[in-house]
Amino acid sequence: MIGAGTGALAAAARLAVAGHRVTVYERTETYGGALRRVERDGFAFDTGPALLHLPAVYRDLFVKTGKRQLEDVVELVQVDPSSRHVFADGTRVSLPNASRAGVVAALDEALGAGAGQRWGDFLVRAREAWDRTRRPLLEEPLWPNWQVLADREPYPAVPHKRLLRTRRAGTLAEIGAWELRDERLAALLASHALAYGLDPRTAPASAAVLPYLEHAFGTWYVRGGLRELARAVYERCLERRVEFVFGAEVTRIVTRDGRAVGVELAGAPGAGGGTVVEADHVVAGVDPARLRALTDRPLDAEGDVRADAEPAVPGRFTLLLALRGPREAGAAHRTVVHAPDADAEADFLAFPGGDAPPSPTVTVLRPDDPALRPDDAHESVTVTAVVPAGADWADEHTVRRWTERVLEAAGTAVPGLRERLLWHEAHTPRQTAQETGTPRGEVPAPALAAAGGRFLRPANTTRLPGLYRVGGWAHPGGGLPHAGMSGALVAGLIVEGPDFRGSQ
Repeated sequence: MIGAGTGALAAAARLAVAGHRVTVYERTETYGGALRRVERDGFAFDTGPALLHLPAVYRDLFVKTGKRQLEDVVELVQVDPSSRHVFADGTRVSLPNASRAGVVAALDEALGAGAGQRWGDFLVRAREAWDRTRRPLLEEPLWPNWQVLADREPYPAVPHKRLLRTRRAGTLAEIGAWELRDERLAALLASHALAYGLDPRTAPASAAVLPYLEHAFGTWYVRGGLRELARAVYERCLERRVEFVFGAEVTRIVTRDGRAVGVELAGAPGAGGGTVVEADHVVAGVDPARLRALTDRPLDAEGDVRADAEPAVPGRFTLLLALRGPREAGAAHRTVVHAPDADAEADFLAFPGGDAPPSPTVTVLRPDDPALRPDDAHESVTVTAVVPAGADWADEHTVRRWTERVLEAAGTAVPGLRERLLWHEAHTPRQTAQETGTPRGEVPAPALAAAGGRFLRPANTTRLPGLYRVGGWAHPGGGLPHAGMSGALVAGLIVEGPDFRGSQ
């Protein structure tokens, strides 16, 4: 196993239970991929994903790999309200967790009569898109005839008459304009795509499954931070006798007779070649460019989903804020502060050569968790914005400029933020690249249907027998639920063979 990201850990535990001897080689000194933690002065922060959706993926992992279930090893807490939104015109709304009626009522009260019903009707259509794509995009290996997923839009768009023509929404932005018919509802919809660095103007209508996933399965927090989830999966691997070698960089995938038969590890400086470790199967939890470099050969047949099919992938800029003073009563765990100019923000992410928007969309996370603060007279807060991963994040001026803009936007959600600030620390795509090995610190999005296959991910199998892909850069894409499912798919393909078709 190359890499100890979440998807690789999930595959390792399942393979070990099936009787395989599994060794994981990780280039850094710890496990978890992007699920990292920063601790300082009694404060603790998640620097990667901080909320969990579709926890059933990890419940299934623990059921299938041991006696203790997920809730026996971590404390899952439903986040309610699921989110609070602050729109560009100053309107605020808090959305209940996993309650369609509650969300409809909240939107009607905040945005005006009819707004909630339009959002509720949209969720019904999003559910249909979810039902049509859930198995092929989450629970099954990528179909050999994946073009069926690429060419067929699963979202049942409402006919819209415009300039004497009847049209149907083909992108998320068109759903917002033609079906939701409110700039604030459109911003609410767009924020679910933007959280993964997707441009709502080009993201297919099938991206409607992203808000539906949150609505249907709820928003969850792991007490102590999501790093605790990574710890729990790692410890399950240890229980199943998975071996870990940290600080071990794989420099080559060894092949023989047209098959992957092991890996070569970096040797000591000046010592020439490294150690070769033989294996029956090699599972790689690395990005496509790195995987190609390790094999020095094309891994996809002509006509397969291409690793570079999706446009440039943004990264995340996160501020870790240590605040004096307690969290005020009624504070929301998650607040999304929407940018005043959504098109300018999307333009900048798509074409990052110009200046950054003065006020980006930010997500403010304020968990009420004693494990993250030194005492009840302080508060630990993280604020995240989606940014171009390819910017010069080694430049102090770039970091200071984004720090100021993100702080300014976050002040809308945190009363007295500037006066309460003890210290802050920026976590940029540069740090993400160092932690995960991903070039420029890009964060992959979940796989989506339609759009000609541009938002699909390469299959878990490759042209090289014995070599498999796992994690966010492989089918079914990025996000914690998807990474966990990639581990299940790879384990199934190895244990049951190429005819494996997913869990029933």
